[in-house]
Amino acid sequence: MPQQVCTGAMMMCTFGAAPSTFNATPRPVMTSNMVAGVITDNIPMMNVPPFGVCMSLANPQVAAATAAALGVLTPMPCVPVLPAPWVPGAPTVLIANIPALDNTCKLMCAWAGVISISFPGQVTHQIP
Repeated sequence: MPQQVCTGAMMMCTFGAAPSTFNATPRPVMTSNMVAGVITDNIPMMNVPPFGVCMSLANPQVAAATAAALGVLTPMPCVPVLPAPWVPGAPTVLIANIPALDNTCKLMCAWAGVISISFPGQVTHQIP
């Protein structure tokens, strides 16, 4: 069963060198005492911080640096370009009339990377 993604979730990009932490846009709906995410939380630098360096030749900076290094792959700083929302979302779970974000969703970067959720951010709290 998919889990709701919230602020603090960990993400990975197929062309990124490091994981990144998801930040949901502030709204009144919480899960595990953190703000719940929706599929439109795809704003680079705000919701989806960089993944270290990018290794995709579809990224013009990487392609130029690789060409300058005579064909040796030269990673460059990651700057995600996210033209569309997360897919597929949870169409039966709406938060402010927007499908909720769960840990099975993917986000496509314009530089050919696929961003996925590796940890949804929810934790279980023990009540003493």
